[in-house]
Amino acid sequence: MSLATIFGSNLRHYRKAKKLTQDQLAEIVELSSEMISKVERGIAAPSFATVEKLSEVLEVPEVAFFGVGLVVASDNARMRQLSKIQTQLSRMNEDQLARASKLLSALID
Repeated sequence: MSLATIFGSNLRHYRKAKKLTQDQLAEIVELSSEMISKVERGIAAPSFATVEKLSEVLEVPEVAFFGVGLVVASDNARMRQLSKIQTQLSRMNEDQLARASKLLSALID
């Protein structure tokens, strides 16, 4: 998984956690919604200044977008656990991810 893909996936996660649409986030950080979409899909990269704005708006450290394993502080135990799981999943290769998916499906079904 490329850094751009990890960044985009994390951006999408934190945007949705704040219950913002791509249009709303784009307006706040002064980008087009098309650019937010491209970043979330991993086909465009934001500038450092934009990463700083996103960090401020979404209230997460800049490094959280890059999948370095930070568990973002939150009062919500569920969000902390989900963030930890997401970090672990983002570090897996394709085979490990497929096995994890099967295990999760077995636990849920």
